Amino acid sequence: MKNKNYLALFAKSFNWAGFFLPKNIYSDCSKLYAFCRVLDDLVDEHISLELRTERFNKIRNYFERSYQQPNFDKKLSNQNEYNLIVNEMIVVADKNSIKKIILDDLIEGIGSDLKSKVYLRSVKDLLVYSYRVAGTVGLMMAKILNVNDTRSLKGAIDLGIAMQLTNIARDVIEDKKMNRQYIKPDFENINATLKLADMFYDSSFSSIKNIPFRYKFAILVARRVYRQIGRKIMKKKNMKTYEKSGKIYVNNFGKMYQTFLSFFDLILLYLKDMESHQRIKEHEIISEDINLDERI
Repeated sequence: MKNKNYLALFAKSFNWAGFFLPKNIYSDCSKLYAFCRVLDDLVDEHISLELRTERFNKIRNYFERSYQQPNFDKKLSNQNEYNLIVNEMIVVADKNSIKKIILDDLIEGIGSDLKSKVYLRSVKDLLVYSYRVAGTVGLMMAKILNVNDTRSLKGAIDLGIAMQLTNIARDVIEDKKMNRQYIKPDFENINATLKLADMFYDSSFSSIKNIPFRYKFAILVARRVYRQIGRKIMKKKNMKTYEKSGKIYVNNFGKMYQTFLSFFDLILLYLKDMESHQRIKEHEIISEDINLDERI
């Protein structure tokens, strides 16, 4: 049984950047995205909280059982779609030396949305949540791209957090309908969240310098295209205009333009010296709950 390409179907910005990756790397990235998407979909289904929790725990438990079994790569056929996706993710993790604790962080983060009401009370809560659901993905992506440099791995976490903060700022209205409040639903807090995201986007840039050359451009494109979503949100100026806009995204012309600008980013990377990690303070805040050094 072959699962569908979730990356191509549901992640247009990432899929655009994935065009610049080698086929085998793109395949592993697609399997990682499919794993994330399945967990997200289970949490977001329009069914009772009890049933969502039951289905999510079923996948979580299947993941735990499959991870512990040797030769799990032999079981990739004759599975339902969700089990197949879980097994393929385990193979990707094993092949790319992705620590199980990182996957556990991801599952815990996504599972934390299984509540009748989600309410993050502080910037620390926001940072920890963003690490769990997206910083982990950035770190796993870096492992798939054969990144071993500590500074670059920290930058990969930063890029994941930046993208999640962008998602949160974009989806305030949609999240409110689901009784989830990651930030206060007003334009002042949306703007502040995007400024925080920009700090993480900036921190991620220098780290791309030590990524293997054939992967650099794809990461630069993904970073630029996704950051542009935040810039489009900022142009809305107020809550009324923001609400009327619907889901904000970058169209194909915008993606082409950001891809063109990424060539200049690539040149700039070679002209600039490697900078020290800029988000030390934020990483220390996250590390009060989660030992990031252990994950890296």
